[in-house]
Amino acid sequence: MSEFFDIALILAVTAAAYLLGAIPLAQRISAWHGVDIFSAGTRLAGSTNVRLSVGKFPAFIVLIGDVSKGVGAVVMAEYAGVSDPWLLFPISAVVIGHWKSVFSGFRGGDGLAAIAGATIAAFPVFGLISVFVAIVVALGAQRLPYSSLLCLVLGYAMLVWLVIIYGENWILAVGIGCLCGLVLANASYGHRLRSRYADLHAIEADVSGFPDNDS
Repeated sequence: MSEFFDIALILAVTAAAYLLGAIPLAQRISAWHGVDIFSAGTRLAGSTNVRLSVGKFPAFIVLIGDVSKGVGAVVMAEYAGVSDPWLLFPISAVVIGHWKSVFSGFRGGDGLAAIAGATIAAFPVFGLISVFVAIVVALGAQRLPYSSLLCLVLGYAMLVWLVIIYGENWILAVGIGCLCGLVLANASYGHRLRSRYADLHAIEADVSGFPDNDS
């Protein structure tokens, strides 16, 4: 009976974390400003695209909200009694909810802010240091190729190093690292698809601009 209750609890918390991640904050804030975020810029419902397509202050609100999704998923799970390593279930769910929101036609953002918030909540001190390192690297390497990969790798390396040095839960750290890899892979794949889509439309626009030889 106790085992059944534990499984039911983990499933309930995981479902709640998905719904939390699926809150379409970027889409709604952009819509208030008359912008369809899924048709503008990178077509991602995240703070970076909101900054490019809507403005800095709306992007800041989206960033805080998306980070709060990750924090909220971990805090909710811990409050409900879910402990390591089962926290990986709600953490994964909040990222998937951000990727594929049931409230916006299963579209969303790349999940970087959500996983950052979850990391900070799971490792309050080490996670904050690691995310800070990733942000510094991202800001300093904006013109370098694969800057997103670089900031994630170095931020995660910092987390692992701190966890090993101070003997924290390495299983949870490894799981979060795997999720970071999936977030990056999903973002890279989506970027390639959107680039191909943009190139195809550019070619179609050029072709449609040619004069009709039969006229």
